[in-house]
Amino acid sequence: MLDKPVVNQAAFKLSMRHLAGAVSVITVGEGDERTGFTATSVSSLSADVPSVIVSVNRSSSSWPAVDKYRRFCVNVLAADQQHVAQAFAGFDGRRGAERYEGAQWYELATGTPALANALTVLDCELETVLNHHSHAILIGRVRAIETREDVEPLLYWRGGYRRLSIETSAVI
Repeated sequence: MLDKPVVNQAAFKLSMRHLAGAVSVITVGEGDERTGFTATSVSSLSADVPSVIVSVNRSSSSWPAVDKYRRFCVNVLAADQQHVAQAFAGFDGRRGAERYEGAQWYELATGTPALANALTVLDCELETVLNHHSHAILIGRVRAIETREDVEPLLYWRGGYRRLSIETSAVI
């Protein structure tokens, strides 16, 4: 096993910006302990037992709430919800429950907050945590799903938010 990275971190981060991804806000906690984070590192894991994978930096202010509550919600953002992504990314200094300001929320069956009018909402129970270097890989069993078919997704690519265009949404 190598002790030193074989590639430069900056080069790796730049290369990962070439991966277009759906933008999600991961919500966790209750009441004044609500918090969350913006993520593009969300992926389906299994349909047999519906589950997803989410990555979170363990130095994130959201990590203790994930560890405590053992449930979270994946809110896949619609194209008009960039302001929610920015609030949960903390760029404006908002932390914790302040990140929920400026959007409408409701409570899911597990007690986790969900974003009204999200493209899709996945209510998850934390099944497994895999620690890998600075991050935790969360495996969440999906307990409930809500979707909207009439909206486009918010995407993140090359360091910026994007929307699908008519040309890119054509089926090949």
